[in-house]
Amino acid sequence: MEKKRIVIGYEQCKPEELTADELRLVESAKMATKSSYAPYSHFSVGAAALLDNGETVIGSNQENAAYPSGMCAERAALFACGSQFADRAVKALAIAAHDGKNFTDRPITPCGACRQVMLEAEAWGKHEMTILLFGKQFVWRVVGVTKLLPFTFSSDFIVGENE
Repeated sequence: MEKKRIVIGYEQCKPEELTADELRLVESAKMATKSSYAPYSHFSVGAAALLDNGETVIGSNQENAAYPSGMCAERAALFACGSQFADRAVKALAIAAHDGKNFTDRPITPCGACRQVMLEAEAWGKHEMTILLFGKQFVWRVVGVTKLLPFTFSSDFIVGENE
């Protein structure tokens, strides 16, 4: 048996270390939490996608009593991108969460279903996206969804060949 491991690269920075464009995108994600419908979890998530034409598309989580009929913020934003801007690539996606009192101190990460949708958004746009995961204490900057989903549900990816 041969043991292997996957190492991912990401950056951790303070919010004030983001570029002006990244900061605007994070602020859009934070603003998107205000349109969240989260009467059950009281945990509002906002996502903002920056397209290659400069357009920003937002989404927020939408819960439903008929669980799991709700929608995560990331998928809401990316599905809106696909339906409204099908010919545009997603350059970056920012995600922020609010716990009902304040934004989270540490970043939250997308669920598996959102990671798969993010991967397909990269495929349809033929562009690796930058993911900004916001926390008040620090932000994680991840370039490429395969860093978040190394064993992708895709025949085009082989572990170790995308580095």
